[in-house]
Amino acid sequence: MFKLGKVTLSPPILLAPMAGVSDLPFRLITRSFGCEFAFAEMVSARALAYKSKKTLKLIASVPEDKPLGVQLLGADPVFIRQAIEIINQSDFAALDFNAACPVRKAVNRGEGAALLKDPKKLHALLQIIVKESRLAASVKIRSGWDENSVNAVDIARLAEDAGVKTIFIHGRTRAQSYRGKVDYNIIRKVKESVQIPVVGSGDAFSPELVKKMFDETGCDAVAIARGALGNPWIFPQVAQFFKDGATAPQHSLDDLIKTMHKHFELLCDFHGERIGVVVFRKFFYWYTKRIPGIRPLREKTFRAKTKEEVTNIMDELTRMDLIAPG
Repeated sequence: MFKLGKVTLSPPILLAPMAGVSDLPFRLITRSFGCEFAFAEMVSARALAYKSKKTLKLIASVPEDKPLGVQLLGADPVFIRQAIEIINQSDFAALDFNAACPVRKAVNRGEGAALLKDPKKLHALLQIIVKESRLAASVKIRSGWDENSVNAVDIARLAEDAGVKTIFIHGRTRAQSYRGKVDYNIIRKVKESVQIPVVGSGDAFSPELVKKMFDETGCDAVAIARGALGNPWIFPQVAQFFKDGATAPQHSLDDLIKTMHKHFELLCDFHGERIGVVVFRKFFYWYTKRIPGIRPLREKTFRAKTKEEVTNIMDELTRMDLIAPG
């Protein structure tokens, strides 16, 4: 079991925040498959401080979407304090600070993974977050900026000194982004260097790889991110695997299509038809990427502009004599 704030998770897995992905419909789909804890999309402290409508929608929730964590991105103490004031008035269960985002737009502002190059500033920001937040704060880091500056252990110790209660670490450098292999060794070193819980992240694409993360790093929990794209089944599969070591059977094409329909309906209800259709395109790709012969339907989906068109395309899938991979 793993405790994040006041929430206890068993098995100790959770849904990581993913920009452009972890909206309310996506989270509700994963919840329906047994995901106990999820983070909303990462939000800018500056945008939240200004109460941007777009940003507030990123963290919109419903009772079925609890417990929910929020992740802040920023580097300005003024905006971070103001954002935390808003978060303190909400019913989030956890607050995470992002010092891992590799996106150029963020690092050019000195945010995200750029803070790995400025440990003193990161330490000061974390002290502010710990002091101002009513929630137990965590921080998300990477192994380092690049292969010549792998400083995750030093950063983790500074975070612990600042009062952070949990460390999330993605086992890649900023330079790697999401390429190459995850470094289990650096996650293990971070775990061994601090007394607070450590959550491993990176390449958690299957129950076997989740187990590998635990076995090779000794981490307290695993955050699932890209492994859940088009695959909400990973949550019950991991739970079953940790219960009795059994490998879950493949889900049927019918199960896949029903889930896609449900997800699409949620997207259209939440975003409206026009945006829902556009957003669903990437999810259609993720749900169907392992289905042979899917390219013509995928291309039709990327040209579709109405809810009816997308629904008809999914109905065409029912006539494909295939089994969707688990």
